[in-house]
This record gives sequence, structure tokens and C-alpha cells, in this order.
Amino acid sequence: MADQTSQLIEQVRAAADAGRKLAIQGGGTKAFMGRAIDADQEVLSLAEHSGIVSYQPVELVMTARAGTSLTELKAALDEQNQMLAFEPPVFSDASTLGGTLATNQSGPGRPWWGSVRDHVLGVRLINGKAEHLRFGGQVMKNVAGYDVSRLQAGAFGGLGVMSEISLKVLPKPAVQRTLVTDCSQSEALKLMNQRAGEPKPITAATWYEGTLYTRLAGAASAVEAAAKALGGSDLEDAELFWSNLANQQHEFFATQEPIWRLSINSKTPELNLKGAKLIDWGGAQRWYAGDFDWDQMVSIAKHSGGQVSLYRGGNRAAEVLHPQSEAIQALQQRLKASFDPAGVFNPGRAYSWL
Repeated sequence: MADQTSQLIEQVRAAADAGRKLAIQGGGTKAFMGRAIDADQEVLSLAEHSGIVSYQPVELVMTARAGTSLTELKAALDEQNQMLAFEPPVFSDASTLGGTLATNQSGPGRPWWGSVRDHVLGVRLINGKAEHLRFGGQVMKNVAGYDVSRLQAGAFGGLGVMSEISLKVLPKPAVQRTLVTDCSQSEALKLMNQRAGEPKPITAATWYEGTLYTRLAGAASAVEAAAKALGGSDLEDAELFWSNLANQQHEFFATQEPIWRLSINSKTPELNLKGAKLIDWGGAQRWYAGDFDWDQMVSIAKHSGGQVSLYRGGNRAAEVLHPQSEAIQALQQRLKASFDPAGVFNPGRAYSWL
């Protein structure tokens, strides 16, 4: 655990002066995401730039360097019975906080507890001019103009090198309970959307191969009352089930086929796509495995009120994230030029034009 800020700034300055491109990398566990990295890009490693800078359990705030492992963060939070409520996937002990924010990774509780973007309070960022900047802070507040801290979510490191990240953390719920119900996909979608409008302590809803899994969390009395109203049987080893799902170690993710992620309107009916599928986020996140046509998947996502990404596998030299309108492209390119005028950081990682 060490502060490598000075070395990182010097590497950025040297690369900018020499016209070299940098591939920002933490633990390397998310290298499969986004477009393929060009072989001629110099690696800027954050793996040694790690450690918790401050943790205030009473204030529910934690600040850590970007290369800090999620395993270390969770261990510190466990001691205080607190958690990262956005349930980031931990692919291995090398998975880092910076990579989680850069790829905008959130787990099964995202619709109820919020995404990683919703929990970010502030960041420190090294821009393409090797300037070390601070955005946000350690409290929730309204922001006029661009919320630069939250802009990092899903930017794939294209706006700069995050050195520190401040997060909101939450207490663990007093009681958790998972109910299972046997039903078809269409029945599950109907149930998930119906329950989303009811005042029940639901914190996750997932369907896979004929079974709907509903997680309840909160005060014991509220969970017990909700379980009685919803019905179904209790799932044994529920904690392991949700951990495997969040960490993408569920059997669905064991496939060798390309994996597609659709983030769409939860009320969208069952999609006519063959192959393995997993429905999460109460119907709003749908995973499919198979060699599907890119244009077909983009069209399906648009008609379903959302977007698609080729999450893993397939042709990584082509576009893998949902197409943007000309107006959004222009906006993103102007942001990129403001933070990284020489195009030093992760060029082409998110989109070929960025």
C-alpha cells in the first residue's frame, strides 16, 4: 500500500511530451471489457497505488486510492458491519476500486440501492496535462455543471487517471431473506414489475432457468411481513447465491459464447432470443449468451427503451458499446478534448471514435 501519485504524474507528463498513448490498468481483471487495447500502448499501472486513505464509519464515507482492491475495502467495511451497497463484482483479489468505477460495475441490488455512480462523492484525477485535480468531496451535494466525479463512471479511463475516490457506504441490513418461486420468464417479468410498485423491502429480483429469486432486506418485522405476503420458499445458501451473481461466478457466466448485456425498460416483454439467458434488476438488465448479430441487438435494445453492449467475447476490434447519437458523440469528444487534449488515455477503448 503506497501513494504513487508523483510517479503517475511523471509517467503521464512523459507520455504526453513524447506523444505516446497510455493503457490505464489496475488489477487487469476487467481487460475483457470494452474494445481491444492496442499493442503499442504503454501500460500505466495503478496496482501499487493502493490503500485506504480515510474511513469514517460514523459519517458513512470512505476514501481510497484507485488501485485499492475491493477485497481490502470490503474487509474494512465488514469490521464496522457496513457495505458497498452497489455490490461491485469481485472477479478476483486483484479487482480494484478504480476499475469498478471506470467500467461502471454494479451488482444485483442496483435498482434499489443505486449504482456505483450514485455512491461516488468525489475523485482526484490526473488529466492529460499531468495536472492533479480534485472534484467533489466527501459529502452529498448538488452540483452545477458537469459532475466530473460521476462522469468517470463508464468512461473506461478516457478522461484521466483516477488517483483517489471517495464513496458513500451504508450499514448492512439487519435481516436478509431470499424467496424462490418456480415460474416462466414471462410470469417472472410480470411478478417483478408488479412487486416493484409495492412498498416491500425488495433489494434484488432475478430469474434464471424457471426460477425467480427475490431478496428481501431490512428490519426483521418488515422482511417477515413481506415474505408472508409474497409467498415462495426460502433459499438455502442465499448469501452464496447473491455473491456468485454479483461476482459473475453464477453458472450462466461460465459459457464460452459471447455474452451480451441489455439494460432496458423492465416492462419489456420476453425477448425472442435463443440460448442461455439471465434476467436481473427486476427485468431491467438482461443477459444473453450467443453469437448474435450486432445490428439486430442494437435494434432490439432501442425498441426496448435501452441499450446493449457486447459484454464479453466476440469481436473486440469492432464497436462493443451501444451506438451514440451524433450530438452525444460530439459532447463526449469535447469532454475528452478538455481533459485529455492529446488523446493520451485509453484511446479507442470505449469507442473507436473516442
